[in-house]
Amino acid sequence: MKKILLLIAIAILTQSCVSKKLYQELETKYNKLKNRNQDLVGENDDLFAAKKHLEDENTNLKKSVDSLKNAKQNLLDDVTALAERKKQLEKDFAELSQSTNTQLDAKAKEILQLSQALNEKENALIAEKARLEKLQQDLTERSQRIEQLEQLIAGKEAAMQELKNAVSNALANFEGNGLTVERKNGKVYVSMENKLLFNSGSWSVGNQGKTAVTQLANVLKKNPDIEVLIEGHTDNVPYQSNGAIKDNWDLSTKRATAIVHILTNKGVSPKRVTAAGRGEFFPVASNATKEGRAKNRRIEIILAPNLDKINALLQQ
Repeated sequence: MKKILLLIAIAILTQSCVSKKLYQELETKYNKLKNRNQDLVGENDDLFAAKKHLEDENTNLKKSVDSLKNAKQNLLDDVTALAERKKQLEKDFAELSQSTNTQLDAKAKEILQLSQALNEKENALIAEKARLEKLQQDLTERSQRIEQLEQLIAGKEAAMQELKNAVSNALANFEGNGLTVERKNGKVYVSMENKLLFNSGSWSVGNQGKTAVTQLANVLKKNPDIEVLIEGHTDNVPYQSNGAIKDNWDLSTKRATAIVHILTNKGVSPKRVTAAGRGEFFPVASNATKEGRAKNRRIEIILAPNLDKINALLQQ
């Protein structure tokens, strides 16, 4: 392998124009990957915003149902009162059957008006009942969607916690030796300092680093729905170009690609894996100290769940 890398380096040194082309291709690829990463973060934010929106709609529908139930009860009370009033008027009408025609006409007219009012109230009650049933149906459907969404999210969260535990267990021998595993923003972040992976200025992975990446690959093969983003990071010390590497950004990209090659060679599907070089622009510590620069020189492996099912549910 070292001989092959030496030959590649010689070829690149003798063909500087090829190196420039490679750098431009990597830079284009990084920009696409950067946009993809931002899209993933945006999708995650949109997911929780959509859930909140559905929950708000669910609350509003419940309030509407309660309001309609009150309206329905009021209509029932009105119907009962009107029926009683009609009954009393009919009784009065019978008692006044011997009264003058004027009085009889007035009572008859009042009874007719009350009958019409009663019919109107009954029709309004039927319409409100239908509206209430429709709202209850909508509420049930939305509640089911929210429940499905919550179940999917809970399942993803549980799966990511299980994945975090599996990764931590697989890499337990390396934690505290330049490697950390943490779960945040619905993803699992595996950070490896360069001292675990590379020699200074090199993108060739050492034996210890290959062992760690191989153990991670074994976990990823058991979790085929997980998307894998490999990010290379450097400190801000300018890289001394030797022809093969132009600058820190170029170096971080090559290091990320080296990790990708190990993962895919160990059986992780290339369709799941993305490599990105981020150079010196996302430090996790101050570059003013030796220790801080050491922390900034790292590889971050970001494991994200597949959100296709959740997105399909939100689009319904």
